[in-house]
Amino acid sequence: MLNATFEPLGVVASRRALVLVLSERAEMLHSTDRVIHSARFSFPEPSVVKLSYYVRVPRARRIALNRTAVFLRDSFRCQYCGAAAENIDHVVPRSRGGAHAWENVVASCRRCNTRKEDHLPHEAGLSLERRPTQPSSFELLRVASTGVQPDWEAYLATTSLTA
Repeated sequence: MLNATFEPLGVVASRRALVLVLSERAEMLHSTDRVIHSARFSFPEPSVVKLSYYVRVPRARRIALNRTAVFLRDSFRCQYCGAAAENIDHVVPRSRGGAHAWENVVASCRRCNTRKEDHLPHEAGLSLERRPTQPSSFELLRVASTGVQPDWEAYLATTSLTA
């Protein structure tokens, strides 16, 4: 679902999108090849809808810091060696005053996490592949959506995505 300004707001169920279109609160921009049937009518299943009115989105939204979100941001890869991630690691260990914050937490494999222990990365002979940052809600939406439709790409590409 897009705002009236074509800004992505989120993913809604097909039925919800169709109700918005039928009530003229949204416009269907793209549809899938599937059809939704009622007792008397058939409607194309919406893939992308744009609201007819502007919804104010608070800009100060912070994404909750949790294991799943860290794995999504880091594409389920260890940020030290690139292997499959199994753990989260505090770059500056909490025992050394490191914060539990987006800028200090990365996904890591068991081997690198064990090797690093409570040391700084350079002390353990490790280096980060990229600096951890707080992801935007659009980044997580794009990565978390296993079924990103091709017609969504044009609208998601307008945001600052790194995934």
